Amino acid sequence: MSPDVEVQQLGPDLESAWDAFVRAHPEGTFFHLAGWREVLRRAFGHRTHYLVALAGGEVRGVLPLAEVKSLLFGHSLVSTPFCVYGGIVAADEAAKAALEARACALAQELGVDYLEMRNRRRQHPGWPAKDLYVTFRKAIAEDSEQNLLAIPRKQRAMVRKGIQKGLSAEIDARPDRLYAMYSESLRNLGTPVFSKRYLGILQEVFGRDCEILTVMHEAAPVASVLSFYFRDEVLPYYGGGTRAARGVSGNDFMYWSVMERAREGGRRLFDYGRSKRGTGSYDFKTYWGFEPEPLHYEYFLVRRRELPNLSPTNPKYEAMIRLWRSLPVALTRLIGPPVAKYLG
Repeated sequence: MSPDVEVQQLGPDLESAWDAFVRAHPEGTFFHLAGWREVLRRAFGHRTHYLVALAGGEVRGVLPLAEVKSLLFGHSLVSTPFCVYGGIVAADEAAKAALEARACALAQELGVDYLEMRNRRRQHPGWPAKDLYVTFRKAIAEDSEQNLLAIPRKQRAMVRKGIQKGLSAEIDARPDRLYAMYSESLRNLGTPVFSKRYLGILQEVFGRDCEILTVMHEAAPVASVLSFYFRDEVLPYYGGGTRAARGVSGNDFMYWSVMERAREGGRRLFDYGRSKRGTGSYDFKTYWGFEPEPLHYEYFLVRRRELPNLSPTNPKYEAMIRLWRSLPVALTRLIGPPVAKYLG
């Protein structure tokens, strides 16, 4: 008979075992790592509830959760805010069932509007779900030319244009140049930006598994991206560029440089991250030859009776988005972080 499963809050003594379990499990992701608990607390002040399922003293499942509470956007329990993926990672059905039951009970105890699980596959068939997001993942070949030829002709020409323009890539120890370009890009999209401190905390917590690459043209930065490394994967996550980047194919060269650097380091999978259907970001990734894979964001409704919709595609935010696009970038860097911390 297998030992009973016990669910408890993650303590410092189990952090190493938690991460070892995540790295070994095929459904574990970078966003399941225990370091996100520190990031969410330090950068945003969100209360975390990292649940671990134990049987016979052995980790059998994990569920990272964070509580996001705002007068404007409501009260939720999410796995995991600011992350593409989340949800339960378990070795067996007993651990999965125990974690799900505890998460639902916790959501009710906290009185949240809803519990949200960000899954790559459907895990809770009886729960309502949204299919707004997709992800894009593709193998990286060992041969550089093979990777280049795998990019469709039109977008491959953009990469070659960046090379011909003499673009180069540098690794940054600090997020200053990235933040300047990323915050401007988000302003242009009408989206509040988080603080530069958040990017610095990511670098501190994840160390060499968090890297910033900046593209240069004639001694000037034109594009920059922060990427995560996990197992044999690279995940370019926060990126932005200047207006000058368009004329020299800076963004295409940037992602090509990330792929090349990952290939040279022995990485074998490129995760282009999530995009909303029907957006420019979605189209850009398909132009690179990536096939969309649906994401399953599933909800256990507690106080709400309908699915939340905090997406910029929601018509109720149209006026706010137009206003945000008209603001000076410096002002959005000042007033954006207090809003963005609730838009994970």
